[in-house]
Amino acid sequence: MVWRLIGVALAAVGALCALLLVRAWTISSLQPTPQKLKPIAVDEHGAAERLAGAVRIATVSESETAPVRSEEFARLHAYLSEQFPRVHAALRREVIAGHSLLYTWAGRNPSAPPALLIGHLDVVPVEPGTEHVWEQPPFSGAIAGGFVWGRGTIDDKFTVLGLLEAAEALLAQNVQPQRTVYFAFGHDEEVGGDHGAAVIAAELERRGIRPEFVLDEGGALMKEAVPGLRGPLACIGVAEKGSVGVRLEVQAVGGHSSAPPRQTAVGKVAAAVAALERNQFPPRITPPVAEMLRYLAPELPLVPHRLVAANLWLFEPFLLRALTGEPATNASVRTTTAATMIGGGVKENVLPASAWALVNYRILPGDSVASVLAHVERTVADPDVAVAAAPRAREPTGVSPTTTPAFRYLSQTIRNVFPDAVVAPYLTIGGTDVRHYSRVSQNLYRFMPLQADRSDLARMHGANERVSVEVYRKGVEFYAHLLAGL
Repeated sequence: MVWRLIGVALAAVGALCALLLVRAWTISSLQPTPQKLKPIAVDEHGAAERLAGAVRIATVSESETAPVRSEEFARLHAYLSEQFPRVHAALRREVIAGHSLLYTWAGRNPSAPPALLIGHLDVVPVEPGTEHVWEQPPFSGAIAGGFVWGRGTIDDKFTVLGLLEAAEALLAQNVQPQRTVYFAFGHDEEVGGDHGAAVIAAELERRGIRPEFVLDEGGALMKEAVPGLRGPLACIGVAEKGSVGVRLEVQAVGGHSSAPPRQTAVGKVAAAVAALERNQFPPRITPPVAEMLRYLAPELPLVPHRLVAANLWLFEPFLLRALTGEPATNASVRTTTAATMIGGGVKENVLPASAWALVNYRILPGDSVASVLAHVERTVADPDVAVAAAPRAREPTGVSPTTTPAFRYLSQTIRNVFPDAVVAPYLTIGGTDVRHYSRVSQNLYRFMPLQADRSDLARMHGANERVSVEVYRKGVEFYAHLLAGL
């Protein structure tokens, strides 16, 4: 009897292993076959010089409440008009909300649904005191060592100048897209986009313009992004996490520190923060991440990567444990908790009359601002700690489909220009302007043709932001082929 049970168990294990291997072995690739493209000439040196010139114009967004640098944005508008004469002769340009730009490139077929490609003109400030860390001055637009240096070279003048450069090249060859194409460049993306992209989106809605798709920055071509993956991962963002800052505040009776209560206001706030860090949201696989794994699985080595990705019904707990081990991947599977600010008290020997902290949550699709606040109140469980959402909370976006002609066309163009890339949808963990355009299209995608590694992305809001001249030229080629086929 015992040996029979052992035999049955071994047979069951063998059948399970066979099932897992068959499922992993038989999944088909979702990658489009690269097609040979007709070359589109791009002036590499001239393109780099024009990008550098835009970087020298410091269109900085300091904060939500700081005044807009109107003179700098006016300078950039004039510079773009001067550097891209064919674009400004053939396309209709409008200034929206004083500082943002909307271009209309009429297509050959007015009845075809239009396309909308967006970027932003503003950049983040350089942190005071870090200027000496830069290898080139942050607004020099220096071209050195094969790179264009400066704030905005990646985020996001790469996109703005890249699109205009591509359109200029196509116009020089008398190319006109079949459908009407819009370029929308907001001026305040770095502080939320409420006065730039949001206003443009409202104006498009008022005019009854419904783009078939909207393409923004967000994803990139990441080198060595996934263990075992050959070639760069071309990430197309199909959804975006939400965000809310939660303020914790305690009011107390002050006094001399020689006769303290059992727990001061500072102690109560610190205990609340510690409780939130100990009791985080559970990890889970959301639809965008599941879809990413579906695209990646056929391209991975059979054991163990494809075996795991193709059999989430069994391996999901183990995969989640691995993904939560690294901050970057943890952010893709969890509503994250980040205590970012804390304050209270005026002097060492004075009991604080109040104390406060701010905890930033980045919210997975399926969670919400309300569910975050409920989690915080439940976890802190202290009536003395007031819990409130800070201004400018935003919900996660909807998930854009991967079954649309627009997604397929974007994937095909990526593979045509970067044939070794593996295209996959993904969840964008930061915020972009494209969320404002949900009022005019449900097909919101996030991708920029930037070949990068993790160190390049760390430069975006940090020191030594730069882009390779060759990488930028390749990005312009991608935009040119994308536009030519619309």
